Amino acid sequence: MPPMNDLAVAQRAGPRRPPGTETGQGQPGFESFFERHHVPLYRALWLVTRNRHEAEEIMQDAFLKLWERWDRVATLPDPEGYLFRTALNLWRSRLRRAAVAVRKAVHQLPPDDQMAAVEQRDAMARALKPLPSRQRAAVVLMDLPDLPSEEAARILGVKAVTVRVLAARARATLRKDLGEDDG
Repeated sequence: MPPMNDLAVAQRAGPRRPPGTETGQGQPGFESFFERHHVPLYRALWLVTRNRHEAEEIMQDAFLKLWERWDRVATLPDPEGYLFRTALNLWRSRLRRAAVAVRKAVHQLPPDDQMAAVEQRDAMARALKPLPSRQRAAVVLMDLPDLPSEEAARILGVKAVTVRVLAARARATLRKDLGEDDG
């Protein structure tokens, strides 16, 4: 038999498994990957978050995401880079969610103006509907654009005192109908 060099021995023996490989396909197993990278990832996340509990949670979430996709991640050229990128993306997502929660808590997020405006117009129309047309016109002209009674009177073709009386009666009816009567 002719002498065999190292390449021939390796070819005859079949594919070599790197240390920590559990699969027969030359891919490192998830368990060994976790053992090699959980401490460095935790340390990096602790430096980023400055909170050991948050760093641990993000680390666990990142490993969970990798474990769910391990058949694809294991074949990547740099699974460790993918792990760190996943962890940092999770951290950034947490920061964004926390910022939104804080803005909601301190009421800095603008309300849903479109829906609120529609609801307000509907409520106003329903409240004004039972009023007589002259009272409705007087209260709308004086209260919405805040016109003086003289200007509202000119628009309606009546005296200023008439507009004030019509608006006062309309407001009294609205207070009574909406349950805001002081008596």
